[in-house]
Amino acid sequence: MKLVRILVWIGGAALVATLIRGAVRGDLLPPDQAAAGYGGALVALTIGLLVWHTRPGSPIGILLTALPLASILGDLDTVYSGSRLAVTVGLAASWLAAPIIAQLILAYPTGRLDSRLDRAYVAVGYLFAAAYGLLFALFFDPQRLFERDLWNCLDCAVPYTHVAWLGLVRTDRIFSDVLFGFALAGLVLVARKLIRSSPGRRRVVIPLALAVTFVVVEFSVQMIVYGHPVNSWTHPTWFWIVTAAPLSIPVALAVGLLWGHRVHGPVAGLVVELERTPPGSVRDALARALGDPSLEVALWLPEQKSYVDASGLPVTPPMPGSGRAVTKLGPPDDPVAALVHDPALLERKGLLDAVGAAARLALANERLQAELRAQLVELRASRARIVTAGDEERQRLERNLHDGAQQRLLGLGLALQLARAKLGDEANGAAELLAEADTELRAALDELRELARGIHPAVLSEHGLTAALKMLADRSPVPVTIAAVPEERLDRSTEAAAYFLVSESLANVAKYAHANRVRVRVGRVDGRVLVDVDDDGVGGADPSRGSGLRGLADRVHALDGKLALESEPGRGTHLHAEIPCV
Repeated sequence: MKLVRILVWIGGAALVATLIRGAVRGDLLPPDQAAAGYGGALVALTIGLLVWHTRPGSPIGILLTALPLASILGDLDTVYSGSRLAVTVGLAASWLAAPIIAQLILAYPTGRLDSRLDRAYVAVGYLFAAAYGLLFALFFDPQRLFERDLWNCLDCAVPYTHVAWLGLVRTDRIFSDVLFGFALAGLVLVARKLIRSSPGRRRVVIPLALAVTFVVVEFSVQMIVYGHPVNSWTHPTWFWIVTAAPLSIPVALAVGLLWGHRVHGPVAGLVVELERTPPGSVRDALARALGDPSLEVALWLPEQKSYVDASGLPVTPPMPGSGRAVTKLGPPDDPVAALVHDPALLERKGLLDAVGAAARLALANERLQAELRAQLVELRASRARIVTAGDEERQRLERNLHDGAQQRLLGLGLALQLARAKLGDEANGAAELLAEADTELRAALDELRELARGIHPAVLSEHGLTAALKMLADRSPVPVTIAAVPEERLDRSTEAAAYFLVSESLANVAKYAHANRVRVRVGRVDGRVLVDVDDDGVGGADPSRGSGLRGLADRVHALDGKLALESEPGRGTHLHAEIPCV
């Protein structure tokens, strides 16, 4: 590829030298103007090849190289009008520079046309250039124009591709008008591109956008004043403007590239800012330094072989073609972090690398913080799994007691009743023994049912929290008012936590509070279930002196919830819990 670029530059330099010589010999331009005009094209070609060399994977360098080549080839028919080859090539490349400019500005800096409208606009430009070149290459005869005093060139050559003469003077004017509209539409798309660009991309694009605006305005003035693009050979006043217009595009892009590599100011400010930036806020400092508010920081955790954000939550880097770019900081196999940013920042590679190097230590510190947060997230998840597993085991035990031991005891009680009926009252005291056994059996059944309800109430699983809380209120020795309960069913872990919270609270009220009434309220707000239990007892409850409240606190915290207790002596007790709910 390097050899190709060298050959392109040698070929371009040869063409420039040939055009300068032909323009001077044919008295088309003075030597200084010929050297300035075509020397500028060689400068533009050199810039394009340098960009192509530094960014071989981007089409921008190729487009910048093609732009001056198209302009040079388009002048061949004017400078060497007596050569059939020069006329053929010159006519074919007459307007090729226009769609190249359009693609260059709309694809810069990524090299990719982002919207369907941009792609359609560029496609129309290439179709226009191809139609113009083909039409004139096939049906243009400059000698026929001389016969009508429209072309002062009796010795002009006919293109190799000429097949017939058609009157194309009016057609040329139509094409010029179409190109005028095409140029104005291009300005609209450039403005649209700037408005929709991120701040970082806008800073990179502005120099090139200004150059393209200059080219379009220069062309539009010619069309408005003269009705046709000015021929710089016959209008010396326009010579320097017409010469500077196409050269301004590669020069502006070079300025943009140099601007993109200016790193000292932002990096120096970043170093100072990072000294006082707390962990978790490094992303904001990097976004300001790079001028990209959409910047995301993904921290690499070697043990997990995955990326997380500053909160420890998993992050998946975007895939190629997603419109986002990824820059890894550190060794490729063990990076410290990855920056997910606007692809326009790739044009400011020096700034991106310098900012990444300056922030690496801060990001390493933030990675440790994120690793701890990730472990905390996993710890919370494991606690929640333990609570869920405990609730499921409670439900299984309750089911086994109900369907197993309780049913057997009921069958035994029925057998005792049948035995008493057969023995009758005169059975040497056996009937009394059977009656006592039946009484003990009923007591055992009651204790078994109470045990099963304490492990996990069947009413909670079958009918929900509302029915379960009403059952608790009915069984409580202290009058209980259920102020509110959500009508919809909650997830099992949340329902179980709310139920046992109220159950333990009512048990404590009955044992210690000496209260006259209890008020229970359960509500759902913004994805959280709020549980409030208030009594008018003696107060003074202390969670550290009993395992019941500590167990409830552990259950609530395991679900990433909060538990608060207010119990001043003589002023009753207020228990408040917040439990996340899906």
